[in-house]
Amino acid sequence: MDSAESSGLTSILQRLEARLSHQEDFQKALASHMGQVSTQVQDLRSSSLWTNPPPTPPTPMPARSLEIELAPPDRYSGEPGLCKPFLTDCSIHFEHSPHAFVSDRARIAFMISHLAGRARAWAMAEWARASPLCSSLVAFQEALQNTFDPVSTSREKARELTFIRQGGDSVCDYAIRFRTVAAESGWNSVALYDFFMKGLAPRIQEQLIPVDLPQDLDSLIALAIRTDNRIRELVSRRGSGSSGGGSARRAASTERRNFRRSTADLHPSVSAESCVEPVHEGRTRLSAEERQRRLQEGRCFYCGEIGHPVISCPMKKATLVSQITATGRRARSLTSLVVTHHGSSMTLVALIDSGADVSLMDWKLAISLGLKPQPLDRPIQARGLHGRGLFDITHVSEPIKLSIDNHTEVMSFHLFRGSSRELALGFPWLCEHSPRVDWATGKILEWGPGCDRHRISHAAGKRTVMNNNPVPVRPASGPEVPDLSTIPSCYHHLAEVFNKNRALSLPPHRPYDCAIDLVPGSTIPKGHLYSIASSERQALNKYIDESLAAGLIRPSSSAAGAGFFFVGKKDGTLRPCIDYSALNNITIKNRYPLPLMSSVFDQLQQARVFTKLDLRNAYHLVRIREGDEWKTGFNTHRGHYEYLVMHFGLTNAPAVFQAMINDVLRDFLDHFVYVYLDDILIYSPDLDSHVSHVSAVLQRLLDNHLYVKAEKSEFHVTTVAFLRFVVSAGAVEMEPAKVSAVKDWPTPDSRKKLQQFLGFANFYRRFIRGFSSIAAPLHALTSPRVQYRWTPAAEAAFRALKHRFTSAPLLTMPDPHRQFIVEVDASNEGLGAVLSQRLEQDGKVHPCAFMSRRLSQAERNYDIGNRELLAVKVALEEWRHWLEGAEHPFIVWTDHRNLEYIRTAKRLNARQARWRLFF
Repeated sequence: MDSAESSGLTSILQRLEARLSHQEDFQKALASHMGQVSTQVQDLRSSSLWTNPPPTPPTPMPARSLEIELAPPDRYSGEPGLCKPFLTDCSIHFEHSPHAFVSDRARIAFMISHLAGRARAWAMAEWARASPLCSSLVAFQEALQNTFDPVSTSREKARELTFIRQGGDSVCDYAIRFRTVAAESGWNSVALYDFFMKGLAPRIQEQLIPVDLPQDLDSLIALAIRTDNRIRELVSRRGSGSSGGGSARRAASTERRNFRRSTADLHPSVSAESCVEPVHEGRTRLSAEERQRRLQEGRCFYCGEIGHPVISCPMKKATLVSQITATGRRARSLTSLVVTHHGSSMTLVALIDSGADVSLMDWKLAISLGLKPQPLDRPIQARGLHGRGLFDITHVSEPIKLSIDNHTEVMSFHLFRGSSRELALGFPWLCEHSPRVDWATGKILEWGPGCDRHRISHAAGKRTVMNNNPVPVRPASGPEVPDLSTIPSCYHHLAEVFNKNRALSLPPHRPYDCAIDLVPGSTIPKGHLYSIASSERQALNKYIDESLAAGLIRPSSSAAGAGFFFVGKKDGTLRPCIDYSALNNITIKNRYPLPLMSSVFDQLQQARVFTKLDLRNAYHLVRIREGDEWKTGFNTHRGHYEYLVMHFGLTNAPAVFQAMINDVLRDFLDHFVYVYLDDILIYSPDLDSHVSHVSAVLQRLLDNHLYVKAEKSEFHVTTVAFLRFVVSAGAVEMEPAKVSAVKDWPTPDSRKKLQQFLGFANFYRRFIRGFSSIAAPLHALTSPRVQYRWTPAAEAAFRALKHRFTSAPLLTMPDPHRQFIVEVDASNEGLGAVLSQRLEQDGKVHPCAFMSRRLSQAERNYDIGNRELLAVKVALEEWRHWLEGAEHPFIVWTDHRNLEYIRTAKRLNARQARWRLFF
């Protein structure tokens, strides 16, 4: 921008500032004048001209302007988080003073005058060059936001919303933070309702358990605030209560009574019998007559024996003596689990309560599962916090299989009626398993040392039959040690990353969870229930049982239901597949790119040592986004289920996994790591650096709950098969198995089989010189407009292509430190090129890549000079990323001498002029 343009823009801004200053002075003068008029009116009313004395005048109001004076927007200098507030401030000014901004250019000039730093530099550059952005306010605002705040606000706010928790704040403060983020998330009230409830502190959620919750978010927030305020009031009251006369025992007793009474006041509409309270085993309540008899005979009120009072009864359990006090020392939380009985499974939320002496199940749940109740020898009375009887327990359930993540067991429950929780795991269960529980989230972080026999192990050699369903369990001898026989000893300290069992457990929720966003207005697809054979039915039962036990799936009642079927694998086993095609058609696609397979060669020029890692259960290491699980529902003869982890049949699965693994290994990429989905290649120039590189990658994978399949990985090799190529030091070739497949390929007897052959061969076309010309007769037969007839020309092309595959050269890795040679040629049917480099070892030219393609109908009309020039142009386009970064000028070889003068020719036609831009 020259000085004249800069001075012109400066003068415009100065005039605008002067105009604004003039308007402010005018408004102040007008306010002063109105004040004088108001004073004169008051004087007239108080003068003798009035026949009747006027009422007492009101207190005079201070003079004010006709319009509210707004504070000018803060100067914006390009900070991403402040862009939207700045745009909002400017919009308020435009709406408040429409007469001051009569055009979009005036509004844009006002915005530019309040910019600073890099934002002002960008805007002044656009203004100086008379950009169309400076003529449209909407376009200018969008460009400003896209330049300095390009991140999708709603997507980021939605992600932030999932991590908001109340913590130690009050519910009021938490609600303010939640509403602020929710306003920009774009989520509806139904989703916000669940996330607000999830973010509440456990103490608030616990108080809301027995309450009929309102249906709308505003009422829920109001209820939570009232509950929190009452709890805080009670805590404050107890903290400031008198410590006057009387013993400490009497004061503590009074405090407990007040706390129980005040806590009950929080939910006056809920009876004590309906509340979920810690339960203690006891005997049925004594009748008045029995109590009187025992009192007269000096018998214990608990066991009925003579010789001791109830307070020192040896039969009385300690839990009845030391009932829970107001300090709330018991621990309670909620966790998700799966119960299975006679092939029927159900996912439930169970209460983990350290204050309960038994594990409980609701009668209705037991009946729905088909459990047979078994009577107790003597009824047990359940008591609450205050020792008051709640209900009698008279029956226990028959044994039932219980699964939590990868932990499974068979246990019985005491049956009860009248609680809002269907299942409760009590203190004996906690003592048996000694789990480490995150009481805030309900997640079981770690099982006790005695639980190895309960954990699922798909690789275990022994199986235990439970309820006629084979469930693999880990041997009782202890935790399974990964097989490290194929792993170098320098990585044995990272043995956990090769653990099969860890890879089979349910992964945690992460920011990379697979989202299934549906096209607005789309209809939920309904799949088919496919018929399956007897052998497939056995495989189905095994797959469902193992997936339920591992926590990968759960029973579903969603409206979605994809079809489930099996396909055979080469080893004779069956692969379970789910037809998600209908769901994929209405899913908004994730456009995260997968890397080009050929791009691996750009990084391996100096590599001499390689390690290949294959991730175990890769897609199952990613969770489905919470709330989207129902969309993965699928139908089987066993019932209706849904996935908690990402299935490989989902359309966005590759993009989601690639995004996650790229972020996990971000700082390693392009240095010593190449990643394509679940295949990881680590490369180094020497063994010493390679060991440190591999250790860093394994540690990073372990930190992110990603696990390696040792049996399919290779360590410290000089030649490795990767992505259907064989890579070695400075060279790459076709995978021998693929070459053999082409060599033994039978003659295609249909158009479909010919297309399969050409598609397979096309992957390796960079190894075949003149591929398109050789395959031209075969490509002609793929057109549906011609009759499929296997001609002698097609047979000759088929055999020639197979021969080229078996005699394909070893390609050299392109090295930007060496000079490139581009050899081009063109014919009446197609064009081709070879990228080569001369190696110092033998002084010969070795090919790096081949390129060829057929000419279009229009290109076939070119003369020979233009066809040769087209070949040069196409070759430079194909290998631009290598040629532009080379240290030395590259050489172009062609058999058309006239092309030497293309860069110095004075007269070129339009086509040649366009193509010369590439030279």
